Amino acid sequence: MAVQTPPIPAPIERPAADRFMRRLLRVDTAPAATAAEARRAFQTSVLVSAVRCSLMYLVFPFLLPALGIAAGVGPVIGAVIGVIAIVCIVASMRRFWRADHRARWTYTIFGGAIIVALLVFNVIDIARTFG
Repeated sequence: MAVQTPPIPAPIERPAADRFMRRLLRVDTAPAATAAEARRAFQTSVLVSAVRCSLMYLVFPFLLPALGIAAGVGPVIGAVIGVIAIVCIVASMRRFWRADHRARWTYTIFGGAIIVALLVFNVIDIARTFG
């Protein structure tokens, strides 16, 4: 009795922009992700960004000074949280691309805009604090 081997799937043809982004995010060699994993990563990255914004623009400038606590440490803590948010956003972008999620480009643009904003805000905050 002959043993049949399953056919090898043909390689997926991707547009040049997709190939570039997959190389940039280093997802071609990474294991596949599910859409649920991509959504969870997205939710985490948005949550970290929201916490950072809440701390930087509500808690640090208004609440802590009113209580006489932590004057001047807000930008440093905000910068650390901003870096964590950027790492989470990149991780979620990678999951979207590994899952071949239909909204991967939309999220990449959205996440990229948030990364740019976080970098600008961090530079401004640090320049005001130490400049």
